[in-house]
Formats: sequence, C-alpha cells, structure tokens
Amino acid sequence: MVTDAASSGTAPSGGSGPSQGTAPSSEAVTPAGLDAARLIKEHQAGVWRYLRVLGCSANQAEDLTQETFLAVLQKPFQEINRAATAAYLRQVARNLFISSQRRAARGVAMAELDEIEAAWGRWAANDDGRELLVALQKCLETLADKARQALELRFREKQSRAAIAAALGMSEDGAKNLMQRAKQHLRTCIERSLRC
Repeated sequence: MVTDAASSGTAPSGGSGPSQGTAPSSEAVTPAGLDAARLIKEHQAGVWRYLRVLGCSANQAEDLTQETFLAVLQKPFQEINRAATAAYLRQVARNLFISSQRRAARGVAMAELDEIEAAWGRWAANDDGRELLVALQKCLETLADKARQALELRFREKQSRAAIAAALGMSEDGAKNLMQRAKQHLRTCIERSLRC
C-alpha cells in the first residue's frame, strides 16, 4: 500500500501537506455559520495526505484538495464533530479523485480504494496521517538499500517493473518479489509501530 505520497510525504512547499496559500478563498460562498478559514486550516493537510495515499502526485493532490474545499463550501454542510467532518471531506476528495482518473482514462480499482480507506480509518483518521507518516519514515529506514531503491523507483518516480529490474540488475520477477517483500515489511513495521 505504499504510494508516492507515503514514500515522500512532502508537499512542494517542503512540508508534509499542501502548500499554504493555495487553499480556496475563505471568502467563497459558504453556508451560514461555517468558518471556512478554520475548516481549511484544520483539514487541508489531512485531505492532501489522503489524496497522496490514493495515488495523486503532489500537484494533483494540491488541485483536488482545493476542489474538495470549494465543493464543500458551496453546498450546505453541517459540522457534527472533527472526525465526521474529516470523513466527509475524504469522501468528497475520493469522489473527485475517481472522477479525475476517469476523465484521464485511467482505471480506478475500487476494491483498492476501499482497502486504502479502511487502512486510513485504522491508522490515520485521528491525526490526519501525521503519526502514520512518521512511522512510515522510520520503517523506510529499516529497509535494505536495494528494497528502498526499488520502492522509490516505483512509487516516487513511477517506473515500470522492467525499468526497476534494469536499474537494480535483476529480473522483472525478482524486482516484483523484492517490492512485495518490502511492502509487506513496511506494512508489518507500521502496524507494530502504531500499536505501541
């Protein structure tokens, strides 16, 4: 489940979320009683991280984060609590991501998205992914250099399995097995880290 988002964790601004100043204007048409500036400040990084975990590039995550807040701010919306608001924003972001993938004629694996959503709920819902990101960074450091390089080539640089195999001097099946073992190691390491 490692993605470009998970492996880099940083936005173009150098932080671990969207660059500040690119959020939709808080002067946008908003439902009565909704503090748009506060909503954006509290949830922007979490929406951006979630989109990165779904597979967005940093720029696409920036764009879809903005679209998410614009969509939410233009329709009636009642905040119940922080967790419910975050879940609602993730659902809007997820729908926008699916629409953007379909417009670009890219397939969307709904089962994989459901798995990502379930994992996000287990690991990241309470802090918008901050603890998960820290755990991932620590767990990446425990990987062998070749395994880490393979994952970086795959998820950061979007290289094909054939290109990864060539770069690492191994067969495609060898690269596939290496990445599967590395992802399983990360999954186990992160789960153990988050349980502590």
